Amino acid sequence: MAKMEIEAILDAMTLEEQVSLLAGADFWTTVPIPRLGIPAIKVSDGPNGARGGGSLIGGVKAASFPVGIALGASWNPDLVEEIGGALAEEARSKGASILLAPTVNIQRSTVNGRNFECYSEDPHVTATLATAYVTGLQKGGVGATVKHFVGNESEIQRTTMSSDIGDRALREIYLPPFEAAVKTAGTYAVMSSYNRLNGTFTSEHKTLLTDLLKDEWGFSGIVMSDWFGSHSTVPTVEAGLDLEMPGPTRDRGDKLVAAVQSGEVKAEQVRDAARRILTLIERVGGFKADNIPPEQAIDKPAHRALIRRAGADAIVLLKNDGILPLDLTGRTIAAIGPNAETAQIMGGGSAQLNPHYAVSPADGLRALTSENQLRTAPGVAANRLMPLIAGPFEVDVYGRPDFTGPVVEHQRHPLGEIMWFNTVAPGVADADFSLRATTRFTPSETAEHVFGLVSIGPSRLIVDGRTVVDLREDWVPGDNYFECGNREARGRLALEAGHTVEVVVEYRFVQAIALNLKAIRVGVTVPLDDKAFAEAVELARSSELAIVYAGRSGEWDTEGNDLPGIALPGRQDELIAAVAAANANTIVVLQTGGPVAMPWLDKVRAVVEAWYPGQEAGNAIADVLTGAAEPGGRLAQTFPRRLADTPVETDDPLTYPGSDGHIAYREGVFVGYRHYEKAGIEPLFPFGHGLSYTTFDWGTPMVDRPTFDGEGLVTIRVKVTNSGTRPGSEVVQLYIAPPASRVERPTKELRGFAKLHLAPGETAEATMVLSARAFSYFDAERNAFIGEKGRYRVITAASSAVLRGGIDIDLTREVVEAARARFSH
Repeated sequence: MAKMEIEAILDAMTLEEQVSLLAGADFWTTVPIPRLGIPAIKVSDGPNGARGGGSLIGGVKAASFPVGIALGASWNPDLVEEIGGALAEEARSKGASILLAPTVNIQRSTVNGRNFECYSEDPHVTATLATAYVTGLQKGGVGATVKHFVGNESEIQRTTMSSDIGDRALREIYLPPFEAAVKTAGTYAVMSSYNRLNGTFTSEHKTLLTDLLKDEWGFSGIVMSDWFGSHSTVPTVEAGLDLEMPGPTRDRGDKLVAAVQSGEVKAEQVRDAARRILTLIERVGGFKADNIPPEQAIDKPAHRALIRRAGADAIVLLKNDGILPLDLTGRTIAAIGPNAETAQIMGGGSAQLNPHYAVSPADGLRALTSENQLRTAPGVAANRLMPLIAGPFEVDVYGRPDFTGPVVEHQRHPLGEIMWFNTVAPGVADADFSLRATTRFTPSETAEHVFGLVSIGPSRLIVDGRTVVDLREDWVPGDNYFECGNREARGRLALEAGHTVEVVVEYRFVQAIALNLKAIRVGVTVPLDDKAFAEAVELARSSELAIVYAGRSGEWDTEGNDLPGIALPGRQDELIAAVAAANANTIVVLQTGGPVAMPWLDKVRAVVEAWYPGQEAGNAIADVLTGAAEPGGRLAQTFPRRLADTPVETDDPLTYPGSDGHIAYREGVFVGYRHYEKAGIEPLFPFGHGLSYTTFDWGTPMVDRPTFDGEGLVTIRVKVTNSGTRPGSEVVQLYIAPPASRVERPTKELRGFAKLHLAPGETAEATMVLSARAFSYFDAERNAFIGEKGRYRVITAASSAVLRGGIDIDLTREVVEAARARFSH
């Protein structure tokens, strides 16, 4: 559709119709205008899959890809672009034209609950992979929504907290991934974050959304709010927020029409936003579609293979004394730990979906072993919440808050966790309903069982006619369901094996808190005791190999709350140490959404970080353990020895987790490895670290322009040879160390990288290009990037701590790249 056709449509629209386009119709779709042939288009949550329009749990099945931190660890833009293309196919299978992804916030903190969704602590890695993701997705005809713009590096009070960030840190650390997604990849959409930036909600931040994004960067797409992240009528429109989500509208509609008619909002601002919505519909082919197709679960073999390959390419071999890769032939294996038989494939929150399947680590090994060769034992538990009751749950919804009157609707849900967006049942108002959910539970052992109950609103749990948990009077919101649900309340009840009991949850809703969600969750378990711990240790002692599958899960690494620290949950550290003492051939496989402490590191022979690699988790991990695949990952976030060593977890609450509604980014540009080098702190594993099953020889770096005037590009080349006997991959990292400067600058900063896949004996050349921006810092007073004249050291490295070579480049003059938008005045 030509630009003039869009203008003609705008001319034909009434003010009311233009305004109607600026808010969603419902949770996932935009408003259609049939009179003018304007269709609705659908969005879907990502970024590690395309869930479709269902709840965060259940729903139509979808492919589960590796999470963001895993893709970051791959350092592989080609792979990420390929995944973007596959996700476009997934989105279309759910009838969606827009994917709410990628997440490109910086891993400022080691305990951010959403750390797993993000790529890296470094803006260059993040920007490069974000560009690849957006490119692959949009080549497939589905629009990307780069999020969360900007300063959402913590989940604590995220809907109200002000991230107070200086201009220099904004420009050098937090904005570059968004800038690259806009200027290089041409993303179709940007999502504003929940938080405030320097006191102003990002959805109302004109400097951010209009002066910077639209005017300085030339962004031609739409800016949408995060869900319920828009709080006003006039300020959001004037700031440049084009689309309020979700619908139906709360702050636009008649309110915005009235604001235009009274002169508070210019009609051209509404027209510009409507123009952007129409352009988006055209870009994703919406005008060519008759309707939004129904959701489908299409389990593609090509996607299975891609997920398995990507999982292995992201796995980081942190330590190996030669025990890996494993020869499993005839060896007895103990697979121990809470994650051995459970497939931890994704983080929690809006990124979760209903996968086609999930391969556990134990199942991945079973496919490679004979009968009785592999035995398993959990040893300890690592759950944050009680394991879900399987269900199914029969739910009666009442149109009154007191569980009386006729049943308005009967529902059936497969699990003991149920979430509702908007209304619970047609015609039932939030303030007037109650419901009773019932299932039957048959214990497998005679023991005291622990039940857990979480709800968004007052509830109680009745088991076998007895009230086990009662939250009818003292319910308060806590750390579940995006800080809308209570901290899990627990009760104990002795049950007899084989004796079926009735489990009932009575629930009523009080009022929406931040998000208009309703939810109940009921779980039960018999806690593992010292006997289970001893059995796992004894299994390790009686086996030739012991593999401990440890880590966290989407209950810990989740949107809505941060982690309590970097220690492994529960007794896992104790278990690993005990297993290592019982078996000299102990290997640890970690699955986490970020760094963890390892007090047992010197007691085990190998450590593998597998992240949350998607539905093929167990197969990808087994591939790497046995050498069927190379451990292709390198850390894109530094692993500290202890929490106190990190940039932001300090004794200053204003720095983290925030105080009086503000969190101050006082570390400035010294995030991640920049901080550790400035402070002289040796981390547990440095940024960029990762071992291989082969060896590499590096050549001397070569530069085409050893004297550089700031115009054009500088090209750096370095040859790498696989000097070992196995195929493998190496990541060539390029850092720049500045000369003495008028401002404090990091010791060195990553400015380029290249991943090489090499057969034994093969030599390849890594090529990286640098612009003047690579030599620059941001001067807030001059509102410009400044490349100071002087001699810069260009360093090739295998990690921030393992330097391979260097060469000098002389910047022959001061280079100034002026900015237009100014955050400080």
